[in-house]
Amino acid sequence: MRGRTELPAWKALAAHRDAVADANLRDLFARDSHRGERLTAEAAGWYLDYSKNRIDDEGLRLLLALAGECKVRERIEAMWRGDKINLTEHRAALHVALRAQTGESFVVDGVDVVPEVHATLARMAEFSERVRSGEWKGHSGKPIRAVVNIGIGGSDLGPVMAYEALRHYSRRDIAFRFVSNVDGTDFYEAVRNLDPAQTLFIVCSKTFTTQETLANAHAARAWLLQSLGDEAAVTKHFVAVSTNVAEVAKFGIDPANMFGFWDWVGGRYSMDSAIGLSTMLAIGADHFRAMLDGFHAMDAHFRRTPFAQNLPVLHALLSVWNTNFLGTESVAILPYDQYLKRFPAYLQQLAMESNGKQVTFDGARVDCATSPIWWGEPGTNGQHSFYQLLHQGTRRVACDFIGFHQSLNPLGDQHTVLLANLIAQAQALAFGKTADEVRAEGTPEALVPHRVFDGNRSSNVLFAERLTPHALGALVALYEHSVFVQSVIWNIDAFDQWGVELGKQLAARIVPELQNTDAGLKHDSSTNALIRRLRPRRDGI
Repeated sequence: MRGRTELPAWKALAAHRDAVADANLRDLFARDSHRGERLTAEAAGWYLDYSKNRIDDEGLRLLLALAGECKVRERIEAMWRGDKINLTEHRAALHVALRAQTGESFVVDGVDVVPEVHATLARMAEFSERVRSGEWKGHSGKPIRAVVNIGIGGSDLGPVMAYEALRHYSRRDIAFRFVSNVDGTDFYEAVRNLDPAQTLFIVCSKTFTTQETLANAHAARAWLLQSLGDEAAVTKHFVAVSTNVAEVAKFGIDPANMFGFWDWVGGRYSMDSAIGLSTMLAIGADHFRAMLDGFHAMDAHFRRTPFAQNLPVLHALLSVWNTNFLGTESVAILPYDQYLKRFPAYLQQLAMESNGKQVTFDGARVDCATSPIWWGEPGTNGQHSFYQLLHQGTRRVACDFIGFHQSLNPLGDQHTVLLANLIAQAQALAFGKTADEVRAEGTPEALVPHRVFDGNRSSNVLFAERLTPHALGALVALYEHSVFVQSVIWNIDAFDQWGVELGKQLAARIVPELQNTDAGLKHDSSTNALIRRLRPRRDGI
């Protein structure tokens, strides 16, 4: 199979890049007074302005041709059919079924999975209502006033992001905490000041064997029993999101309080499955269903809309252009809403675990760059941190600005100031300030170079009316599908994650070597030296 760089559209894009190498966003906007209105798309309550990307109409046409040559439409349909598009694990990647509406059908191995999805959602809703209403009592008869989600990766990043994003809609008389790091400090601080008699733990692990999650789960079990004493208390203070009934029961959790999900749901795509139980407990079943409706609205748009007006497809193709043709190595996610403070971290896993790959589906080495590095912070905090590099640094960073017309917490004119900063930062990145403009301000000549902004730096702007559960669901789906389309262009498997395995395997070998000072060491000299150095110092010894 020939590499992607050998495709006619790829070669045409490379030639076009060379032909427009000197193109500047100032010139592109000057030549087209309607560019800012024309290069936009809208769906599921979200508005995308992609006019500030360093690309012209011919480049967009060629990107759409590349999508055709890479069979993006066919791969979308394969996902919806339930084909095993996760080739290395021989699994479907059917997270879109998690938000399927009544009457829709998604088939995996000959079975329509939608009824089972809806049955699980109904069980989650019933359980959530029992906890939220106070009907569910702890072992000592007290209602639950704290929920601690224990997971890692997708079992943590999705729930904590969604909780923070939708905190405005959450129950304020119930505390929600999240534990993921195997560092004991994470658990210790999460349960600090909680009453064990009123605390519910949700243990999220598909196999119920994940090392970090089980370590924290056992720490939680010991913490609970130290206070309540009775082993029977575990059934009233622990529930599981898992598929391993035997291990769940062995831990002491009643299998009736186990909420399942499926191997066709990847961890980083699972926040709208039973992994979202903590989200539903926080915001209630109605708001959770509204979030699912937002996912579904973007799903429908992605599947049915021509690519030239398709938000996820356009977003993905522009990322390919920036990454593979303009040499951009990172993407900054810049939400101008404090509730989305964990959204960049969520997207780090979604994008980099999905597309941080170096071989194609057939095992050949890729012949192009794959995932850029994703990172970010909320505005305006980031403006006083790393925006200096965005504007005047030597590295080019593509930026996604995310904002909302209305604040959920209006305070004087502060939201107007927030939005003004968002718009101004995108404008400054695109158009900069020339030396002549700096001089015209009366700047001394010696300082002129320091105050020049080159501009011509690409960004997208995404806006919705308000941060609602529906808007969050649609936003997450937009990025899910953008990441998938990028993987199709690069001919890689977005749904496996073998890169996380080696370090875990080595850690399992090193744990007993740290515990047993007599154990022989057969690593490299650096690793052996580190183990010897840490042995007598572990736990302050």
